[in-house]
Amino acid sequence: MTRSSTLFALILSLAALAFGTVAAAAAETAPASVSTARLAGMRRLSESEYRNSIADIFGANIEVQGRFEPDRRVGGLLSASSAILSITPAGFEAYAKMADAIAAQVVDAKHRGTLIACKPADPKAADDACAGQVLAQYGLMLFRRPLTAAETAARITLAHDIARKTGDFHTGLRYALASLLAAPDFLFRTEYAVPDADGKSWTLDAYSRASRLSYLLWDSTPDAALLKAAGAGELATADGVAAQVDRLMGSPRLATGMRAFYADFLELDTQVVKDPTFYPKYSDAIAASAREETLHTMVDLTLTQGQDLRDLLTTRKTYINRPLAAVYGVPYNFDSDWVPYEFSADSGRSGILTQVTFLSLFSHPNRSSPTKRGVALLDIFMCQPTPSPPASVDFSIVNDIGNPTLKTVRQRLLAHATNPTCAACHTRSDPIGLALENFDSIGQYRTVENGDPIDASSSLQGKSFVGAQGLGLALHDNPNFPACFARKMFAYGTGADPSRVTPPMYRPFVTAFTAAGYRVPALIKALTATPQFFSAPPPAPVPAKTALNDVKK
Repeated sequence: MTRSSTLFALILSLAALAFGTVAAAAAETAPASVSTARLAGMRRLSESEYRNSIADIFGANIEVQGRFEPDRRVGGLLSASSAILSITPAGFEAYAKMADAIAAQVVDAKHRGTLIACKPADPKAADDACAGQVLAQYGLMLFRRPLTAAETAARITLAHDIARKTGDFHTGLRYALASLLAAPDFLFRTEYAVPDADGKSWTLDAYSRASRLSYLLWDSTPDAALLKAAGAGELATADGVAAQVDRLMGSPRLATGMRAFYADFLELDTQVVKDPTFYPKYSDAIAASAREETLHTMVDLTLTQGQDLRDLLTTRKTYINRPLAAVYGVPYNFDSDWVPYEFSADSGRSGILTQVTFLSLFSHPNRSSPTKRGVALLDIFMCQPTPSPPASVDFSIVNDIGNPTLKTVRQRLLAHATNPTCAACHTRSDPIGLALENFDSIGQYRTVENGDPIDASSSLQGKSFVGAQGLGLALHDNPNFPACFARKMFAYGTGADPSRVTPPMYRPFVTAFTAAGYRVPALIKALTATPQFFSAPPPAPVPAKTALNDVKK
């Protein structure tokens, strides 16, 4: 059997297993132990979730190569699209190829000794007992729940048939494992709901709770201890959930999970392009270093140091490497790759707002953009999105950076905003964006623009201030920032659109967050302790069967 023919056979078998088996064994699509369970939702794995899951299940030395389906931002978060996106035919083929490549590595001579728990009686023949043992082991980890009898039987049959045709046990096992890796129950976080104790509402079952906790806190699949707790019914109680949250938070892997959330929260996936004519020192290396600086700063302040989240907007402490030192204009007389650094009080710097990442992300390729920065500040930190401008808006005045009478962007924006159509949004977003005008498109400090002094005065909700440090203090003291952060963490963990997370849903854990001095670990504990974090919508009513809807059309 050639590689191309076996891959084609694999894709056909995947389709049959993924969809045909579901139709043939509908009663077993929910966890077998809960007859009342119903499908509550499916969330497609992100690239990082997929990669981390494979590393945790099979080991970090298993290579993952392939093209992933793109995400899209909903309500300010990429994670919110996971509940509404599917997989295209081309994407399915890409995932099938990745599945085959991963499975091939798991069973090859280099890895099978450590990854395959049993040895076949005859390596040149099928061995249903050994195959069943391996498939049950990895099926639990890949599907994040025990396989149903139908799912197990289908894979054992696939392994048996291919082993018989190829004369090789490990080839059959390879394609059975690949069928698990390419199945919807791995590619999607399939969540099931059961009736709550009150009999009136619905909540996630134990295995779905395990996945929700693990992907929020570790950005990866549940480990053996968490799956064991789910199987033992421990996650059905508040104390059981709290115990597992404490355990997960006690691991260094919490930093991995929070980095994933922080990156989504700050929209760090945005591609940055700069005009080399204006910024010759900017490069992909600078962009990667800037992203790492911001994430390192956030993890250190919120988790390692356990400080007030709001201090992210005012601290002058950061971490830099040699490429970033060149952008910041500071000396770098160190041998190590990364070092802690504190900007001087007169540097104008104020937390992550004035790091290269934020300033370069929300700028034009050849100049700064108070409008982009203002829109981002309101959306990211205040949960106050700005509508997109009409397609017919004329931006010629703003884009005319060579205008001899309108030398600064403040002057050009004021002239642009005389148009009533533009004024409504610009008077909302531009003032706070102008507070960052002492920093150019890549985050370098400046005091003049085209020879004219920069005016960085601004205001937010009636409070006047000057420059980035004034802006940082204004946002630090604004209660909308921590409330927005908590709201987005809840949306990130549940797959909800942040705009649909209402005050009654987030008020309990925001209150606890505030009482704890805005410490992120306290927020995580309060958020995961609320019933809303595991709640599920009630099932849609089934239409009554009548003679009218029995008629075939």
